[in-house]
Amino acid sequence: MEAYFAIELGADDEVLDLPWASADSAVRYYDLKRQPDLLIYVKEAQRLAALEEFLTAINSSVSVLETAKCDAWHTTEMQPEEEIFGANSKFASYIDLLFSDEPRRFSFSEHEQMATRLTQLLRRVPEIPAAAEFLVRRCHYHHEDETRDGFYITFYLFGYGDDEPQAQQRWAIGLKLVENAIRQISAAS
Repeated sequence: MEAYFAIELGADDEVLDLPWASADSAVRYYDLKRQPDLLIYVKEAQRLAALEEFLTAINSSVSVLETAKCDAWHTTEMQPEEEIFGANSKFASYIDLLFSDEPRRFSFSEHEQMATRLTQLLRRVPEIPAAAEFLVRRCHYHHEDETRDGFYITFYLFGYGDDEPQAQQRWAIGLKLVENAIRQISAAS
């Protein structure tokens, strides 16, 4: 599995506001760590069993992380660097991850260490046509009348195959590998 991380803290880079909601409030943040029954409102999880399992595991009490946002999609558009997979199809997702422990949410070094450790663990797994990317970004944590600047990690996962079912299957395997890596890191924390 290909795995790497990057730091994206520039003025033009993505920033997460937590909690968040779409302009029409049709989709919004659900605190799945403290209210796991709200998972039924995450339409992507209802559509993809592997994503539902991942969100359940990462938002469990044994994980040091929790999730804030996600999406998943299929495409046949490939970037030049993806040619190494020799695939015609790609199944992709992103999941925004944040620390459950509030002090850690505001520590850049904790986020950098988490991204580094995840990358190291995933580079040791057997070769599969999948790639994981972890991006450390800024997050504005809103609580009542106060906003504090901290960090979060956007986790992208790509599974590659000859067609959509094969790409999705490889994506699901990659998602389980990332879940296991997070469980391992959480157990050591």
